[in-house]
Amino acid sequence: MNYAAIYHRPESEYAFLLDKETMHIRIRTAKDDIRKVEIVYGDPYAIRSLNSNWYLQKVPMKKGLSTDVYDYWTISIKESKHRVAYGFYLTDNEGEEILYNDQGIKTSYSQEYLKNENNYFRMPFFQEIDMFKAPQWVRNTVWYQIFPERFANGNPKLNPEGTKEWDSTVHPGRQDFYGGDLQGVLDHLDHLVDLGVNGIYFNPIFKAPSNHKYDTEDYFEIDPHFGDKKLFKKLVDEAHKRGIKVMLDAVFNHIGDQSPQWQDVIKNGKNSKYANWFHINKFPVSYTPTDNFEFSNDATYETFDYTPHMPKLNTANPEVQEYLLSIATYWIKEFDIDAWRLDVANEIDHHFWRRFHDATTALKPDFYILGEIWHTSQPWLQGDQFTGVMNYAYTEAIKEHFLTHEIDALEMKNKLNQQLMLYNDQADSMMFNVLDSHDTARIKTLAHNDMELVKQIFAFTFVQPGTPSIYYGTEYGMTGENDPDDRKPMVWDEKFQDHDMYQFMQRLIEIRKQIANELNVKDLVWNVTKNGLIKLSYNNIHAVFNTTETTVQLTVATPLISNLYENQQLMPKGFILYKN
Repeated sequence: MNYAAIYHRPESEYAFLLDKETMHIRIRTAKDDIRKVEIVYGDPYAIRSLNSNWYLQKVPMKKGLSTDVYDYWTISIKESKHRVAYGFYLTDNEGEEILYNDQGIKTSYSQEYLKNENNYFRMPFFQEIDMFKAPQWVRNTVWYQIFPERFANGNPKLNPEGTKEWDSTVHPGRQDFYGGDLQGVLDHLDHLVDLGVNGIYFNPIFKAPSNHKYDTEDYFEIDPHFGDKKLFKKLVDEAHKRGIKVMLDAVFNHIGDQSPQWQDVIKNGKNSKYANWFHINKFPVSYTPTDNFEFSNDATYETFDYTPHMPKLNTANPEVQEYLLSIATYWIKEFDIDAWRLDVANEIDHHFWRRFHDATTALKPDFYILGEIWHTSQPWLQGDQFTGVMNYAYTEAIKEHFLTHEIDALEMKNKLNQQLMLYNDQADSMMFNVLDSHDTARIKTLAHNDMELVKQIFAFTFVQPGTPSIYYGTEYGMTGENDPDDRKPMVWDEKFQDHDMYQFMQRLIEIRKQIANELNVKDLVWNVTKNGLIKLSYNNIHAVFNTTETTVQLTVATPLISNLYENQQLMPKGFILYKN
């Protein structure tokens, strides 16, 4: 038995409440090393107060997800007193049995040892207030990401000087403006309804000099090229009437150098009342311009990346905290937004995010807090900071198999399972699954214009735990390399639209909303067959994907949705989703 691989940690992603009555438990063992895992559990006080012998009553655990290194075993339990002590019995393939509890691994033990409740792992009480809250509406949401400057020009009177003609075939420059605005979004809300999406994720809309608006000048004002607060309020109200939630993008790690706070620092130096709002190493603040005006490596203050136009805020400063929290709550109270997406969220202290969580959820208990984090995010997903993160590590593994073929299907499965086991089930259901965005090349370009492959990878992503997102224009087959080419003006000219892709996305979104509540990690069973098919199941929901180079025989009576499936043959780049 591989003792070193055995792992459990109480009150973590290995032991958490699913609801106020139910606790879910996981334990990790070495891959294919253990034949069975049994759990003993009960009220810790019942041993001495009621002479209970629950510590002798073994209950089998289910072998769940696996990676190339580990197996994970799971069980959901209830305890009437809402407190529980528990331990594990593990039996390997040779018949060796050990006890694993809070004291470690035991190969021999006495009855008196088993009767000591303090030797076991413990959930002292089922504290509902500490439970990870996963808003139900997020599970049922398919997001649509809008880069406001490039979605639709609804009011040319707002166009900035030098605005270019709307043309979805161009390769935009980094500083170009095309006149997209909030009126354009309002004018096309029925397009979103027709498509089926029920959440809008806006890139920043606040006053800022750039086209991307990540260099915020004033967090309390809509950028005048986009419209005004009255228009934004109308847009939110009209979206809500159509059942569409609204998420705004907040840039709290840094601020634009045109903001009044930073301008005051430039003017008054260390005597500025905002001097401690930033991480300044030397006064006066300065940097050396380079050929690429956006970057410099000798700024005398901390910045986002090497961007001197984005000085980093000191979120440990109570004044900065109060300022940012006033922003976060203002847009909820005044405009009834449903979610914040938090830019560069991992570079801000946890103390601030806990305050942010409490302030926003006090106004809306089911508020969605989404952090932009590109790496393992356990510290932020304990229930007291974020609801989910942008699930790049997860979707990158999908792209590495389906698009670039860097990994085979089995390695993808191992990578995805590893990611799922980093978090509790509720957090997994809140992760933001995005295949392309304003930060990455468009999916059609990555697929070398192979639309059947695009359909296949979207179908695979839509049957994963988490909430999926579509980048504007993907429904019409828009292309684009990395930033800024991925930010082309939206294709509204019908002769350039891929209507087959649009109809496919409509149907896929419809199916996703029908099955969303079934996509639970604890129910997920999937494998890679000998003939190379990828099969996923959640109870009676099944999906099959052919990422091989050969056609495979497959018998399915009534597909919910499929492509490249004819006469019981599933072709390369094909998939099928069905129920039984």
